Amino acid sequence: MQDRETKPTPSIDDTTHKLELRYLTLEDYVDVKELMDVVYLQVGGAWPLKNYQAQLNTFPEGQICIEDKGKVVAAAISVIVDYEKFGDKHTYDEITGDAYLGTHDPKGDVLYGVDIFVSPEYRGLRLGRRLYEARKELCKNLNLKSIMAGGRIPNYAKHAATMTPYEYIEAVKSKDLFDPILTFQISNGFEVKQILKAYLPEDKASMGYATLLQWHNIYYNAESPKLFGGHRNTARVGCIQWQMRYFHDVAELLQQAEYFIDALSDYKCDVALFPEFFNAPLMGIKPAETSIDAIWNLATYSDEILTEMSRLAVSYNINVIVGSMPVVKDDELYNISYLCHRDGQIDCQYKLHPTPHEKKDWIMQGGDKLQAFDTDFGKIGILICYDVEFPELGRILAEQEIQILFIPFWTDTKNGYLRVRICAQARAIENECYVAIAGSVGNLPKVDNVDIQYGQSAVFSPSDFAFPHDAIVSETTPNTEMTLIVDLDLDRLTQLRNEGSVRNYLDRRRDLYKVKWTGK
Repeated sequence: MQDRETKPTPSIDDTTHKLELRYLTLEDYVDVKELMDVVYLQVGGAWPLKNYQAQLNTFPEGQICIEDKGKVVAAAISVIVDYEKFGDKHTYDEITGDAYLGTHDPKGDVLYGVDIFVSPEYRGLRLGRRLYEARKELCKNLNLKSIMAGGRIPNYAKHAATMTPYEYIEAVKSKDLFDPILTFQISNGFEVKQILKAYLPEDKASMGYATLLQWHNIYYNAESPKLFGGHRNTARVGCIQWQMRYFHDVAELLQQAEYFIDALSDYKCDVALFPEFFNAPLMGIKPAETSIDAIWNLATYSDEILTEMSRLAVSYNINVIVGSMPVVKDDELYNISYLCHRDGQIDCQYKLHPTPHEKKDWIMQGGDKLQAFDTDFGKIGILICYDVEFPELGRILAEQEIQILFIPFWTDTKNGYLRVRICAQARAIENECYVAIAGSVGNLPKVDNVDIQYGQSAVFSPSDFAFPHDAIVSETTPNTEMTLIVDLDLDRLTQLRNEGSVRNYLDRRRDLYKVKWTGK
């Protein structure tokens, strides 16, 4: 739905104007609606306010206008997309997310022109050209490859009986025919890449056809392509269903951990996921008078374990998610999961929601940060056990475009386990990502309050045709020590988000609600 500017027909005195190019605001909707209702009278009029709100919330820098003495008289709406996800055969609704801009990707490579419209009273002032130049400047400043857009050909209906769309476009390009939009776009440096069918079906004047237009940013600075270590479309995930057993010392526990890391590395896994508090057996080494003493004693081993687990990650060339361990920071006890990258880097994620037991019996505090992590096999998030039962956290991570969510857990009963499992499956469906969970099994009869465990590790997927019929990629035998190894197709997530039976990400009503992180 591109520019409606016609041949210049000055009808007003240029000296009476005070024009300003600026960003659109929510308060401009009254002017925008009035303007669109005039320009788009034949194709449904203005967008509802909810669409307009979503556009401003999603990509405010891409929504610009020209005002004259405080009144909006022309506007341009844009979105950044990863163009490979859509390709040349797309419709207006698909690539704009039904004009909600749910397709916006800050890391995309193309600025897509959603719309440009100019008040009929101002079409002699070349405001459309100013907006196009502003878009080109934006494209250069953002270092995007090009501007793409689908352009209407509103004069085609007059010639459809005698000309194909291709013949019509060629006639306009050779200036044998005039089209109020295509002629203008060609004069502004856009090339016609191909013809789009059913791009905007309600556009009767264009017979549903549109031109796919492209403007190349000659200043685009592409990074040198990587010969290795580039984009990954698959990931091999290993989950460790850890048997709780008595260990005489830290070295014995680490020997068992190395056994699993070695095994998963042999199978070329990208990551090994350990359970929450997998080091809990060490609470049985020293006698403790209270459960608080026991957990604080356990925390004294965490630095040594983390150092060795990081060394193993590098040595076996596998990323290791060190389930979680108790850690004392500033005289406060926390539950922390560590991501040991195979290049030696270490990241961490605090448990944000200690359980009532952890707060009461261990005086454990919750962390205050949540982040997604870039790895060599994709973008991931980590939520520790109880945290997965709070859907806001998964949503915030999904907005950061994670592909896999890892959940190290530790549950003692089946109903506790089912809370984690069912919530993990919900996070996979609502956030269109894979979710891997890993827990402990067995018993620790000498350790107070942690004597039994119930667990079944699994990997879940969204629920659609491209995934397993029950949305379970694979799962272990309950309460048995073992590993689970699965291959995940990351490209299927991209396909789902754009072509799925339902599209939770694209269809989210951002005009009505949003989840916002208010912490540090």
